[in-house]
Amino acid sequence: MAKLTWKPGTMVYPVPPALISCGTMDAPNVFTAAWTGTTNSEPASAYVSIRPERYSYGLIKESGEFVINLTSERLIRIADFVGVKSGRDINKFKTTGLTPISATQLNAPIIAESPLSIECRVTQIIPLGSHDMFLAKVLAVNVDEKLLDAKGVLHLEKAGLVSFMHGKYYSLGRQVGSIGYSVKKAEKGK
Repeated sequence: MAKLTWKPGTMVYPVPPALISCGTMDAPNVFTAAWTGTTNSEPASAYVSIRPERYSYGLIKESGEFVINLTSERLIRIADFVGVKSGRDINKFKTTGLTPISATQLNAPIIAESPLSIECRVTQIIPLGSHDMFLAKVLAVNVDEKLLDAKGVLHLEKAGLVSFMHGKYYSLGRQVGSIGYSVKKAEKGK
């Protein structure tokens, strides 16, 4: 297979177009970030990378708090809108109809319509160039109870999550494996 070499760029795709909520219940804000994710399992840690000129950058730097809200198909138009509009100019919660609800560990709101919200407290800010990375400890995870089965098992695949890839949004597809399936012994008779 032949490959072409391109200049360095951000090509680790797909990524989540996450709705990042910040501010307070009295003055909530939300923006969309694709540069977000897990940094560590134990203790649970996450990050969001933000351009310093963005309105939310100052809110998060001052409060030390943010919430990563996963985006479903029904939220993708809102995610696009809050990613291209500034909280300096409009109240994005009121404009979009999103519902801010109190977090369990933070003053920053979580988004009621999101299937899963991750409450984060900033532990370190790392300047990287175009963006600063806000490393954070995960304090709580809030899950839509409709995604739990009778035994309390989470079925996040039923949330209709979306991804972002090279300027476009995509629905997540079908399951193609599970961790360890490549080395699992075949069951007898199969």
